[in-house]
Parts: sequence; C-alpha cells; structure tokens
Amino acid sequence: MAGRDIPADYLDGYTGILADASATGRGLTRAELESRRALGERAADAGFGLRALVGVHLEAARAYGADPVAVQVSAAALLAAVEQAVDAFAEGYERAQLLAVRQEEAARREFIDDLLHGRSDLGLLAERAERFGLRLSSSHAVAVAQGESAYEEGDKAPRAVEQALTSRFADRGVLVTTKDGRLVCVAPGDQDDVLDFFAGQAHTATDGGRVAIGRPRPGAGGVVQSYEEALNALDIAERLELTPAVLRAADLLVYPVLGRDRQAMADLVVNTLGPLRQARGGAEPLIETLSAYFDTGCVAAQAARRLNLSVRALTYRLDRIHRLTGTNPALPMHRYTLQTAVIGARLLDWPERPF
Repeated sequence: MAGRDIPADYLDGYTGILADASATGRGLTRAELESRRALGERAADAGFGLRALVGVHLEAARAYGADPVAVQVSAAALLAAVEQAVDAFAEGYERAQLLAVRQEEAARREFIDDLLHGRSDLGLLAERAERFGLRLSSSHAVAVAQGESAYEEGDKAPRAVEQALTSRFADRGVLVTTKDGRLVCVAPGDQDDVLDFFAGQAHTATDGGRVAIGRPRPGAGGVVQSYEEALNALDIAERLELTPAVLRAADLLVYPVLGRDRQAMADLVVNTLGPLRQARGGAEPLIETLSAYFDTGCVAAQAARRLNLSVRALTYRLDRIHRLTGTNPALPMHRYTLQTAVIGARLLDWPERPF
C-alpha cells in the first residue's frame, strides 16, 4: 500500500516528539514510546503494511529535518529520536500481528478439535470450515499417520508434510494438522491421489510410521466417522501386528465385525484357545505360532522361517495345539475356528488381559 494511502492519524504527535527530543538530545519518554506502540498496534489491526508505515515515518522525518526551524538540531540527535520512535511503532505493530497469529492458531485448533470430535453444531461447523478451505457439503476422507514420536503443530515433520501437499495440491481443499500426537490429513473423498501422496510423505517424515486411511463419508459428521475409522485401523494393525505401512479401513472391515460382539468373541477365544494355557511357557508362543502359520497361507516352511524355527519344531507346536485344543490347524473344518479365535485374542489382548 502506498504511503499516501496511509491516514495521518498513524503519525499523530510524531513531529512534536522529534522536535522536542532532538532539540534537547534526550531519549523518548515512556509515555511517548507507548503512544508509538499503540499506533503501531492500530495500524496492524487496520491491515496496513509495515514497510509502507516505516516509509511515511521516514518521509515525515526528512520533511521535519528540512524545516528551517530544525536547522540547528543535531543530525545525530534527530536520527536517534527517529530510530526510537520507529522502533517502538514497529514493536507495537509486531505485537498486534503476533496476537492475531495466536488467535488464528487458537481458532484453527478449536475448529480442528470440533471437526474431529463432532462437538459443534454441524451447520455452524460447515460455515467455519470454509474459512480453512473445506466444503463439508461434499464427502471427505481422513488419513492418520502415527510414528514413534508425538507431533504437534509447527514441528518439523508436520510442517514438511503440509508444505509438500500445499505445493502439489494448493487448490484441492486439503487440511493437514496434528491431533493427539499424530499427523492428520482431511481431503475430498474423491481424491485418492491426495491421500496416497500424504501417506507417502507422512511415512517418510515420521521415519517409517504407519498410515491409516478412513473411508469417504459425507457431511461434517462424515469427517468424524472417517477419522475414527482411521484410528481404529491403526489400533487393529498394532494389535494384530499387521505389516503394511499404509492401511485402508475399507480393507479391514472384517475385524470390527468380528469384535462387535465382545462377549461372543471372548467366549470363542476362551473355549478354543483356553487349553493352550496348560502348555509349558503358556499360551502366547502357541498363539504366535498359529498367527504366523495362518499369515503365511498355512505353509509350514514359511511360517517356520518367520518364527526362526525349524520346520520340525513348528510341526511339533502344531501337533501340541491339536492335542490341547482338539482342533487341527491343518484341517479346513477346524482352521476357520482357530484363525478367528487367534484374531479375537489379538483384538482383545488375550491372554495378557484375562477375561
């Protein structure tokens, strides 16, 4: 903004301060400095640029120095007075800007918390979302990345991911943030490329962290649902020790279904796997054996390598499971029951948490 467009109000009392301070060689008084700071705050709130504001101060100082009345004034004293006045003005300007940034950050944080937990009126939330580039009338999907460390807004990892997405998808209506130590990306539900790109960037930024992507859901409430699906996918992956770095909630729907009736699942786990607690070393090594056996498609050699066992040792364990439970992992009729029970044990943290 040109200096001529800046109202003279922001120079109120400036020439008088220069005249008095430079004539006597004194520094500006506390009241004079505070008056400059107050004007700087007002100018920042009004949206004027600091560069233009400093320019009009220097222009006014030159005009005063050229006045015949000021000819006897020491140039050094005048320069010192200008420096103090402009510095105080800039301090007030920056203080107002910092306050505005903090208020904006607080508003953004509050919006994100409300968005991901659905704690606000959905209509009002949709209005607030437009301020942050989201149109909640359409569907959105949420991706969540979790690393070894907890991340907050402004940390190196979320900044790097946000900058990468902004550079590539500046006009796509994407929100990148953090929540409970995790990186979060909210993107339009029909733009899988955005979420895939976020997953790659977040995996790298979190030093190999895991990323889960919820299903697209419509409306403001859909963001909450997609976010919770992503969190559940991360939880399932940890409990079941799933290996993929990127998980999609749509590919894991069987696990919430299995865990929906907790009591029925607990009964299945105890009735099927309970006898394994009689084994030397407890049930955990044998459950780990079953898990590896099923994960490798019931190929004994591959399961043995995964467990660092010989095929003979693995076969012995499977026979032991058969004798204790009465179910044979090699028989298709028994395999489904055992595999479902193993999944249930992982989901319910059994036998670490006995029922």
